[in-house]
Order: sequence, then structure tokens, then C-alpha cells
Amino acid sequence: MPHTWDPNSLSPSACLARLKAGNSRFREAERAHAPHTWSETHATQAQNPFAIVLGCSDSRTPVEILFDQGFGDLFVVRIAGNIAAPSGVGSVEFAASLFGTRLVVVMGHTQCGAISATIEAIETGLGPESKNIRSITDRIAPHLLGLVALAGGKPEMRAALLREAMRANIRASVNHLRHGSPLIEDLVSAGRVAVVGAEYELETGQVNFLDELPGP
Repeated sequence: MPHTWDPNSLSPSACLARLKAGNSRFREAERAHAPHTWSETHATQAQNPFAIVLGCSDSRTPVEILFDQGFGDLFVVRIAGNIAAPSGVGSVEFAASLFGTRLVVVMGHTQCGAISATIEAIETGLGPESKNIRSITDRIAPHLLGLVALAGGKPEMRAALLREAMRANIRASVNHLRHGSPLIEDLVSAGRVAVVGAEYELETGQVNFLDELPGP
């Protein structure tokens, strides 16, 4: 049986508050977690992450640093464009079922190369030459078609298009996790797990959450 109940697990709202506090420390240069070196305890202690984060592979978005968390605090899945591909969904299912973690965050970011590449593919009709890269843009594209059409290629709308496209892609991955995985959908329906979206601003270091949760 999946281990989806742990009486010691933080509530989703408490997990969210912990992430927000960590990002605030990161932005204010008041980190609680100093750089770590290897310790034998890292190999002997069981995992007990309080949150699962599906983020982008962009080298400027190191999840543990942005939230000022240490070893074992977060279960992180990173893939270009923070898409909910089967392997990523399976990784989230693995953590939610094995560790009883109750909060899942899908985090996109500004200046995302996958978003820009997808918009370019829609506008030109020419996708990336690599079929593997195209598998990423093809998964993002359906959620951006309306936004690209609305922008109409106007340069003055480019910044707004990139921002809204990034948010649309985040919401698409959140929706896929909530409803495209029977395991996660059951946990959400039972109130055991919450799935929320977030955007990281490279320009400020701020993580903005697109969903709020009720208190405990």
C-alpha cells in the first residue's frame, strides 16, 4: 500500500508558509542553511521531505537555494519548462506515496527558454530540429496558442506575452498533476495533498505563489 499518511507530516498550508519564509530569507541574505559538506548522516537518515517541487532545469533556479532549505527538506524534480511529462509525474507520485509529503509545487520562472522556444515555434511554424527538444515545446504549445494569437506578434506585447505564457504553462502542469494522475487526484480529493503553482522572478529573487491555501 502507498504510504500516503504520516501523522508527523506538515499540513499543506504550513509547508507553503515554510517555503515563503525560506524565500524571504534568501532575498534578504539571511540564510538559515549555510553551505553544507558531506556528512555520514546524509546517507543514514531516511528521507522526509516536507514539499515536492516540480521546477525548470534552468541553471539560475536552484530550488533548495531559492527556498533556503537543506539536505532532505525538498524532493525536487527538474525538467526544462517544468512540464508534467510522464517521468516527472511518476517522480511526484513516488514521493507523495512513499514519504507522505503533502505539498506539491510547480514552479516556473521568468525568462524561460522553453517558453520562448515554444512561442517561436508557434509563430514561425518551425519547431526545434531535435525531436527530443520538440517533445518539450509540443507539450507546452497547446496552452499558449490563444495567448500568441492575441499578441499578434506585436513587439510592445512581447513582455506581457512571455509572462502570461509562463503562467499558463505553470497552470497546465498543476492541472495535469491534479487530474492526470489518479494517485495524486485521489490524495487531493481526500485533502491529503495540495498542488499549487509558483513563479520565480529572476529579476528580483521573489517566488510568487499563484494559489493560496486555507489555514490548518
